[in-house]
Amino acid sequence: MRIVVVNNFFPPRPGGSAHLADHLAKKYAQAGHEVLVLTAGYQGAPAEESRDGLRIVRVPAWTLPKTRFAANFDIAFTVSPTAKRTVYDLLDGFRPDVIHQHGQFFDLTWISGAWARKHTVPTLLSIHTRLYSPNALNNFIYRMGDALLVNPLMKLHRPKLVVMDVLMDNYIHSRYRRSISGKTYIPVGIDPNALRGGNATVARERHKLGDRHILLSLGHVIPQRSRVALVEALPTVLERYPDTAVVVIGRVYHDEFLHRAKALGVDHAILALGPLPQGDIPDYLAAADLEVHELEGQGFGTASLEALAVGIPVVAAIRPDNFVEFEVVDGRELFVAPFYGPLDERADPEALARTIMKVLADPAAARAQVAGNARGLIDEHFTIEKVAEKHLQVLGDMAAGRP
Repeated sequence: MRIVVVNNFFPPRPGGSAHLADHLAKKYAQAGHEVLVLTAGYQGAPAEESRDGLRIVRVPAWTLPKTRFAANFDIAFTVSPTAKRTVYDLLDGFRPDVIHQHGQFFDLTWISGAWARKHTVPTLLSIHTRLYSPNALNNFIYRMGDALLVNPLMKLHRPKLVVMDVLMDNYIHSRYRRSISGKTYIPVGIDPNALRGGNATVARERHKLGDRHILLSLGHVIPQRSRVALVEALPTVLERYPDTAVVVIGRVYHDEFLHRAKALGVDHAILALGPLPQGDIPDYLAAADLEVHELEGQGFGTASLEALAVGIPVVAAIRPDNFVEFEVVDGRELFVAPFYGPLDERADPEALARTIMKVLADPAAARAQVAGNARGLIDEHFTIEKVAEKHLQVLGDMAAGRP
């Protein structure tokens, strides 16, 4: 097949969807398919390059000004008088059998979708982010954006949507069910071997952490993963374990947790490192007593799966039925932080503190309790090889059914 992978986010830009698109594209090429990647320009990345069997073209882009409405996220858009012509010329020349798009609110998705409709080429769309905000006004604006912009543009090419978990399934049913051609259930995929075998000493010595307990918090800080509940649990944790350090790895787009930490007098325990190269992450995973950042009831993302892959305890506010194919069992694969209540699935800071302290009471025992099950869960369901196979089966069926 000739497959086009479309994502405004692609390495060297960091981020979960960028790395997933990259991993999947490489697996498509390794399986013998011809792959073209269309993405937005990013900093000093070349306009075009060939690597790992991929042809990667970066369309000139401008970056959305950072605002609290956009969670200070650096979103690159390619909209310009020449962008449509550039994308159309590339697709005309490549003549794809199928297009795999990432991100429902990116302009490259819209442009490639319009081209696909014109040429009756099927599209598979992976939605990585729900347009949702805990802020009521922002959430209303997001809903209007879905209704007035995303939905009409999606109807043009009626993609099949990749459903990654139950929350995303509910979101798709609520917002997009009349604009799509169907759904397929495929979880996020990671490369566990790239994360295992880290050197804990490297991470500890780099930041002079000594023998302190380390609460690792992976992933960009955005309102949906704000770390506020973690900060509010810290006074209780530090009272019992004063040598605890919270190490946050990821770009801070939403800094409310830092202000809250200062107000509570626990900011001395927080080390916000910003984004780091993916190759450095295994050392921090090896050094951590646990990983914790999924506390807003927003599912279970790539960074949490990466922590499970190395077998460290993961503390998260997660529904037992979050994954479509199986249920999460508290204390077996991870440690579930109790919600505020049945109608509020954010982590309760007091209960979160108790859960964290349960792990810190004997980190080695906690790791031994979950390590085998956590690693087995990843190897069975979430390796990039298994996920790529599922994608290729769906893409192949879509290409074969093309009019």
